[in-house]
Amino acid sequence: MDISQRGREIQESPIRKLKPFADQAIAKGVHVYFINIGQPDIPTPEPVWEAFRSCTDKVLSYGPAQGFLDLRSAIVGYFGGYGISLEADNVLITIGGSEAIHYAFSVVADPGEEIIIPEPFYTNYNGYASGANVRIVPLTLDVNDGFRLPPAEAIESKISERTRAILLCSPNNPTGTVYTSEEMDRVRELVKKHDLFLIADEVYKEFVYDGAVHKSILEFDDIRDRAIVVDSISKRFSCCGARIGSVITRNSEVYQAALKFAQARLCPPSMEQKAALAAYSMGGGYFDPIREEYQKRRDVLFDGFKDIPGIVMHKPQGAFYIHVKLPIRDSEHFVRWMLTDFRLDGETVMVAPAQGFYCTPGKGLDEVRLAYVLKEEDLLRAITVFKAGLKKYQELFP
Repeated sequence: MDISQRGREIQESPIRKLKPFADQAIAKGVHVYFINIGQPDIPTPEPVWEAFRSCTDKVLSYGPAQGFLDLRSAIVGYFGGYGISLEADNVLITIGGSEAIHYAFSVVADPGEEIIIPEPFYTNYNGYASGANVRIVPLTLDVNDGFRLPPAEAIESKISERTRAILLCSPNNPTGTVYTSEEMDRVRELVKKHDLFLIADEVYKEFVYDGAVHKSILEFDDIRDRAIVVDSISKRFSCCGARIGSVITRNSEVYQAALKFAQARLCPPSMEQKAALAAYSMGGGYFDPIREEYQKRRDVLFDGFKDIPGIVMHKPQGAFYIHVKLPIRDSEHFVRWMLTDFRLDGETVMVAPAQGFYCTPGKGLDEVRLAYVLKEEDLLRAITVFKAGLKKYQELFP
């Protein structure tokens, strides 16, 4: 019997497919520094854990399909702190940001229609597009200029009669780029001109550095009905395993369509919603020391890598990733080799090969994404091990 074409063609995770090599190394007693994935070692806030410990419910029952009202109201309050006015019925709780993206794709586009996304992009967008039977049209950006958006004409050249939306991720995964107000205006004018939706992945909203300010698409009144934000607590509160996200939109038709998808899967997890409510109740002051810590880690990683001969990189303005071009030919082979063959005093490093962050074939072959999610002393050691491994690899595979 044959499985579906969707099942055959959906992308395998380019990061997780290499995890077995790391597991094999660990089984042999090797210490692996994981700077390949956005899993912070920042402790999950204590109020989150207390929400689990203090629950006295006798039955873990179904909740509302759109999520608990108190959590949705807390998210409204969170955005209100940035001067963004929302109502609880603009917020729909999802099972992680992943489900939020899938809902957004499924609501704005029919099978075979198109969504324009600057690449490199979060690799799982490919999987969500496959699940929704939507085609991603890549807008290829360049590491040499820090992955800035091109002129409006270049973006507009990607728009066809089948285009339904443009997706922006800022601060960006995997590049760390934060789009300027002018770049946002460029896209905003295009979605109005061509009657498109603008989807924004804003899960790294809090993590902007050097005094930069994140601009949410929810701040633009002229695209109120076009704006769809996908969000998550995973990185914001170091709660990756809680799987609580949201779709945020003032467009009632979009909301009601997403709600029907939500009803089909019944409800988001109840306990994790209670924990998310505790997180949002901490107030904005929680983020200041966290932001400072990530900026320090960014500087450590950037300064440690910038003297590698032949490397191309730009200091990221947000999120916690650096996307770099290395003097190698095949980054996936390099990452696998680091896990299977290279050891420095019983240690090695895992980074993310960049091919999977592109939709265009042949792109990213000599690029990797680095995640500064480890404390400073571990990052410093990971830098030392990585540079030694890269030097050896270049000798073996010139």
